[in-house]
Amino acid sequence: MTPNEYIKENKLEWQPSFNGSISSSLNAYRGALIVEEGKKLSETKVMPPKAQAKQVIMISENDKVKFFACELETFNHFEQFFEKYKNFFDKESIIILYVIDLDGNGIFEYEGIKFNAIMLYENSVWNEVLDFVSLEKNDLKKLSNEDKLITIYDQLTNLEKENINKTYEEMKNLIGNTKKSLMGAV
Repeated sequence: MTPNEYIKENKLEWQPSFNGSISSSLNAYRGALIVEEGKKLSETKVMPPKAQAKQVIMISENDKVKFFACELETFNHFEQFFEKYKNFFDKESIIILYVIDLDGNGIFEYEGIKFNAIMLYENSVWNEVLDFVSLEKNDLKKLSNEDKLITIYDQLTNLEKENINKTYEEMKNLIGNTKKSLMGAV
């Protein structure tokens, strides 16, 4: 089962903007993913999720995620997130968690999988990922949604592998009280 099939079959997508094939061998997902379901009020009415991986950018091949980036409101949601989606990650997966309540960045390993955890204040995951892969918005301006994701995926092959620099426990100790700044009209 592909990650996209798992997401759809288990009703884990939340406000998806893209869920499909981007090439003959790659699939992608953009949107939010449910980490903890909302309260079920009736057969047809469910409250919004209690916890989500927001602004997800996921690129997968067959049953494994090649690239995954998202926003987590709190690092406290990490274990719940990992339990729900861990079967699709492996040692080759590039995973970036942009976390609002972290007071520092780190690269850590959890159950044999490497994660980059980075503080997120005001920016979007999309903009952060473009910085991560050294692309400018203008590089993608006239491309289709599929081609934008393929371009990001192609850039990942140029990245140097970074070494683990924190333990999971050290990352948990970086949880602070930071809240996301809301931007809007002044």
